[in-house]
Amino acid sequence: MEQPVIAQVEENSITSQPLSKKAQKRAVKAARLQEQKVERRAHEKEAKKRKRRERAQAGDVVPRKRRKMDQTSFAAQVVIDLGFDDMMTDKEVTSLTSQLTYTYSANRRSSTPFTSLLFTSLNGRTKARLDAINDAGYKRWSNTEWWEEGYDRIWTSKSDSFGGNEDLDAHRTSVVYLTADSDEELMELKEGEIYVIGGICDHNRYKNLCLEKAKTSSVRHARLPIGRYIASLTTRKVLTVNQVFEILLKWVETRDWEQAFWSVIPKRKFQGKTTSPDASPQEEHVEGYEGEEDADGDEVVASSEDKEENDQGDGVSSSRPQSVLSMAC
Repeated sequence: MEQPVIAQVEENSITSQPLSKKAQKRAVKAARLQEQKVERRAHEKEAKKRKRRERAQAGDVVPRKRRKMDQTSFAAQVVIDLGFDDMMTDKEVTSLTSQLTYTYSANRRSSTPFTSLLFTSLNGRTKARLDAINDAGYKRWSNTEWWEEGYDRIWTSKSDSFGGNEDLDAHRTSVVYLTADSDEELMELKEGEIYVIGGICDHNRYKNLCLEKAKTSSVRHARLPIGRYIASLTTRKVLTVNQVFEILLKWVETRDWEQAFWSVIPKRKFQGKTTSPDASPQEEHVEGYEGEEDADGDEVVASSEDKEENDQGDGVSSSRPQSVLSMAC
C-alpha cells in the first residue's frame, strides 16, 4: 500500500523542482503517517462499535452522555439590555462580554434557572467582540435569544416567544427595569414577569441612565432591596451584570434576599465589618470584587449610575441605615 505513495512522491519530484534526498524522505514519511492516521481512526471507530455491541448483548448499557442535574425552571425571563454600545470604551466592551458569559454560565448550572435569557440591542463592538469569541459560540447557547432590536420589541411586535397573537400591551406591564436609582424596591420575583438588567460597563460616568430609559419606555422600574438587608458597608462598590443576575437566581432558589446578597456579593466588599451571623458559610465568596480582572485581563465593573447611588445611599427610608452598595445600572 505504501508503494503508490512513494511512486507519486518520486513522480512529483521529477516534474517539479528536484528535492534533496532528505526532503524526499520527509515527504514520504509524512504521506505514510497520514495514511496510517486514517487507518488508525477507522480501526478505533470499529473498535468502539464492537464494544457497544458487546455491552448491549451483555445488558450493560452505559449512557453515552453524562446525566444533567435536576432542574426546576422559574417561569420568568431576564433581559440584558445591550443598547449602550456607543457609550463604552473598547476595554469596557471586553469586560461586558465577559460578564455576559458568566451570566449565561450561572443560569445554565443553576438548579432553578430562569426559563430563558434575552439579549437585546446586540450591535456594534459588542456584537463584533462576541462574534470573535469561540467562533461566535454565543449563538449556540441554549435557552437564549439575541435581538438586534431593542427590548421594546417585546410589546411592539409579534413574537412566538411572547405568545404570538396575545395582547402585546400586556407584556409591557410585565416588564420591570432594574436600576439602583428607582424609588421602588423589588420585594419578590414573579413568574410571568420580565426583568431587565442594563448591560453597560461605564465606570460610573453616567447618571440615571437606566431609570430614564425605563421612564421613556413607560415600563416599571425597581431596585434590589440591598439597603434593607445590608446596611453596614463603608466602601463604595458596584455590582457587575452577572452578579445582579446571580442575586436574582439565588433569590429564586432560596426566596430570601438576605441570603442571596450575602452569598453573591463578594466578601471583600465587607472589609472591616461584621457580617450577618446567619451568613458565615456564604460570606467566603470572594470573586468579582470591584477592580477584579476578568479572563481577558480587563477590569470587570458593570453599572451606570452607581457612583450617584454610592454617594446617596440605596434610597431606603431614613429610619434605616443606608447602604453605599449599588446594583448594576
